[in-house]
Amino acid sequence: MFITRECDYAVRVLRALAGETRLSVNEICDREAITAPFAYKILKKLQKAGIVKGFRGVHGGYTLNKDLGSLTLFEVYYAIDPDMYIIECLNPKNECVRNGQDGSVCYMHKELAEIQDELWRLLKRKPLDQVLGLTD
Repeated sequence: MFITRECDYAVRVLRALAGETRLSVNEICDREAITAPFAYKILKKLQKAGIVKGFRGVHGGYTLNKDLGSLTLFEVYYAIDPDMYIIECLNPKNECVRNGQDGSVCYMHKELAEIQDELWRLLKRKPLDQVLGLTD
């Protein structure tokens, strides 16, 4: 599946953090109905991508490290799942057994690649603050 639950929850985490100085994982979980183990996994990936910043200690928690006006759904989804292809044969890490073998062309591969490109274009077209209805 292209847009996983983890990708969906990553956007929810960012929505919870929008406009906040710092939130604990429990506060994020309460606001967005996410379990703590799942939230920690997502926050770790978002932190690695530089989208959020984590703080340790008694007053620890998380805050946005990037403005939601400069992020797109594509960037968030990519931070969570860098191998987000609608079908395995589009991933450059996997070889399409039907495309390019003996000079042959897989027309299905070609069509799905166009669909993949269009989907990525659509995920990149609006900043996340607009998608979340935080700005006009």
